[in-house]
Amino acid sequence: MQKRRLKSLFTKIRRKMHYWDWMIAGPYIILCCLGIVMVYSASAGIQMQNGLSPRSYLVRQLIYVLMGLVVFTLFSSLKLEKLRSPVFLRWFFIILAGLLLIVRIHGAAINGAHGWLHLGFFNIQPAEVCKFFLILYLSDRFAGISEKGLSYKDTKAWQPTILLGALLFLIIIQPDIGGFTINTAIAVVILLASGMSLAISLTVLGLGVCTLAFGVPAMAHIFVGHIHNYQAARFVAFIDPFQHARGIGSQLVNSYYAISNGGFHGVGLGNSIQKMGYLPEPNTDFIMSIIAEELGLIGVTVILLLLAIIIMHAIRLGVKTHSMYEALICYGVGTFISVETLFNVGGVLGLLPITGVTFPFVSYGGSSMLVLCASIGLVENISIRRKRQRAQQKLSY
Repeated sequence: MQKRRLKSLFTKIRRKMHYWDWMIAGPYIILCCLGIVMVYSASAGIQMQNGLSPRSYLVRQLIYVLMGLVVFTLFSSLKLEKLRSPVFLRWFFIILAGLLLIVRIHGAAINGAHGWLHLGFFNIQPAEVCKFFLILYLSDRFAGISEKGLSYKDTKAWQPTILLGALLFLIIIQPDIGGFTINTAIAVVILLASGMSLAISLTVLGLGVCTLAFGVPAMAHIFVGHIHNYQAARFVAFIDPFQHARGIGSQLVNSYYAISNGGFHGVGLGNSIQKMGYLPEPNTDFIMSIIAEELGLIGVTVILLLLAIIIMHAIRLGVKTHSMYEALICYGVGTFISVETLFNVGGVLGLLPITGVTFPFVSYGGSSMLVLCASIGLVENISIRRKRQRAQQKLSY
């Protein structure tokens, strides 16, 4: 019986792959392949210096990419109606909130934040999973609220906001400023795109501004004691990195050196100097610095263009679809990838404080890769549905 079900599932997946939108799948696969190469290039040298296997990060990144491809294919083939199930969303929230609590109490502290749960060779970062949950949950709730035309007096209109506040609070007390900001951006864009009344939109935005200005620092002080020294140091380094070049500003200064060395054409794949112990975490947060050094402005531009194709296509699908729910998913995913890219590149260039945000599809990491693959899998799903609907309409004529 199980074999029949699996065979039926694979048959459905093969049929849907026939309708794959290669404006999404193509750039995604290319970016993942580039990521595998650059993670190996950025990590092999320093691993050898430390007497470790130069292929360790390569193998793990390859596993993450293959797992991500499975996740992408799965979510591009699922029925979206199943993801709107109240039971599914309720349990998703309970498990996610539980993981955020556990990670704050028992999670491993990396770079000053208690954001990771270790499960063998795989580290789960619940704040990453929260991005995917918010896209699903807020798209469903705000689409339903907008379709029913609820006013701010209806309690159902405020339920998503209360739940959102609880999750954001659990993220900020880790403290994870980057995760908090990206999740907030996703929520704000979905809210504004949902066509909610001006009163609700302005009220929620006003509450959000007040929370950022007063509530978050107060809660962080109460539950964390103060902003962790590591996070505070990153802001100091952002303001004047060269004054602290031998200490907290070394990351940004060496990022500048890497970008300067690369110039237009780059020094060649594998020839980076800064990855050899000068630039911390060259295969994660600062992988774009290594790409800029080895592949130059040309390589960076190609990668940014591939991401831009995915983002613009997701937004275009959102504009064209007649379903509010599908449109909000597309806008949420587009915001997710856009803001994550902005924070990573902005941190590497010194335009924004370094917040530990990875570069989509290219940086080393399991949680980020799987969540991104699931998210664009939803957009691919929507595109496939549109293609199949058009094909059916042609046959009916």
